[in-house]
Amino acid sequence: MLDKLRIIKQRFDEVSDLIIQPDIISDQKRYIQINKEYKDLSAVMKLGDEYKTLLNNVEEAKEIIADGSDAEMTEMAKMELEEANARIQQLEEEIKFMLIPKDPEDAKNVMVEIRAGTGGDEASIFAGDLYRMYTKFCAEKGWKTEIVDVSEGTSGGFKEIIFSVEGEDVYGDLKFEAGVHRVQRVPQTETQGRVHTSAATVMVLPEAEEFDVQIDMKDVRKDLYCSSGPGGQSVNTTYSAVRLTHIPTGLVAQCQDQKSQHKNFDKALTVLRSRLYEVELAKKQEEDAKKRKSMVSSGDRSAKIRTYNYPQGRVTEHRIGLTMYDLSNIINGDIHKIVEELKLAENTEKLKELGEVF
Repeated sequence: MLDKLRIIKQRFDEVSDLIIQPDIISDQKRYIQINKEYKDLSAVMKLGDEYKTLLNNVEEAKEIIADGSDAEMTEMAKMELEEANARIQQLEEEIKFMLIPKDPEDAKNVMVEIRAGTGGDEASIFAGDLYRMYTKFCAEKGWKTEIVDVSEGTSGGFKEIIFSVEGEDVYGDLKFEAGVHRVQRVPQTETQGRVHTSAATVMVLPEAEEFDVQIDMKDVRKDLYCSSGPGGQSVNTTYSAVRLTHIPTGLVAQCQDQKSQHKNFDKALTVLRSRLYEVELAKKQEEDAKKRKSMVSSGDRSAKIRTYNYPQGRVTEHRIGLTMYDLSNIINGDIHKIVEELKLAENTEKLKELGEVF
């Protein structure tokens, strides 16, 4: 561990020097990367300093115990030795996980798309429940959410809703939510009291910067149409809604949430850029998953990842076999434990790949 920390210290010193270089500061993409690496390395260095201090404490405690001339000091040294060894073990695990190469996508903002699947009106209501769950989770994390496009269900909820999330390491937490979510409950529309199974699909697209995806606007068809839904007097009277079609791929993005056509165009372009980026990313994730035999982040949008069973108050995360009887809190945004367990599963797989043994 000390050898690894020495290498990290060397890189930290290099990055500390790079971050103040004028050519790095003037290159936005490079500066963002270096700044992120600096923050990550700073966190490792902090734990590394604590680790080295504890190793010194262990040596001092051992000397006092070996001397044994002062009974009271010897007893205190034994206690300190026990505590220090326990914390050293804990720190080694924490540092080991922090040294796993970071996925550069994890720091990105995202576009989340929720679509009602099988189950008719009930699936739309469930899509609305998922939207509420995610917005509450994001609010607790201090992230900003904004609706991009929405198509409301006939009995509540949404046939489809797209929203952006901005904050720190958003994709790193939300990427695990991509896939098919199932709900088992008695629908509001059911008169016989029978439990139905419905589904909604969630897609999480890392928001692509201009330097990630170059779009030639000659390849994009722009259509304008009237907004529908909430928005005051301008709805259904002005052509402010924008639909963009990327002709080479057939990908479509639209936005009607803003009253300004210009703002809707910018948002639709962001969605289109993210969708183009996600196509390439999904291929990479699939290759990584095959290599790692991982279901945690396979890029498979058709995989059933989670079931919300209302009669039993149960949520089952199928990828890691996690079952929690805390449905009411989870559907109200408390998905922190699920996210952390999925992160742990992914990092454990990465460690095995790097040849680390627990």
